Amino acid sequence: MEPLRVDLGACLFCGACEAACPKGALHFTTDHRLAAREREALVVSSDEMKLANALDEKARALFGRSLKLRQVSAGGCNGCEAELVATGNVVFDLGRFGVQFVASPRHADGIVITGPVTTNMQHALHETYKAIPAPKLVIAVGACAISGGPFAGADDSHGGVPKDIPVDLYIPGCPPHPLTILDGLLRLLGRLT
Repeated sequence: MEPLRVDLGACLFCGACEAACPKGALHFTTDHRLAAREREALVVSSDEMKLANALDEKARALFGRSLKLRQVSAGGCNGCEAELVATGNVVFDLGRFGVQFVASPRHADGIVITGPVTTNMQHALHETYKAIPAPKLVIAVGACAISGGPFAGADDSHGGVPKDIPVDLYIPGCPPHPLTILDGLLRLLGRLT
């Protein structure tokens, strides 16, 4: 019998599967550590999660002290965007770690993508990605950006970040908690192990 596997990149964290499964087969926890560097790492079959590892030493030296990010909402519901905004409030204070969101892709070190990438946003996303100077980071936030989320298979949804944009960090959730976002970013920068 094949073990039970859950794709956290597609999961909406609604709890319906926990209620439908036999007692104890699947359960949600309060652990906020969910971010991964590889898409495959989000498909879990046990309580053991492969957490995001840090960038290589050269990239950490470049981005480790100050990271400027441009956020692109590619057609989602704005839940992930609200949680990204919350990372900057006095409770989470992402800025104290040197991470800031900027208005121009030309001033950014990377891009944070939310939403399922709709037909209307596909061109804008590619243009923003191209405008960010190399080397650049790509961070997919939320089930929509990772897999299309609840919009997967919809006519105008392209199932998340396009294959021609390489993703460096996947932060799952619908929407992800600010602690999950913070944890993923800090692991990527090598500040958490």
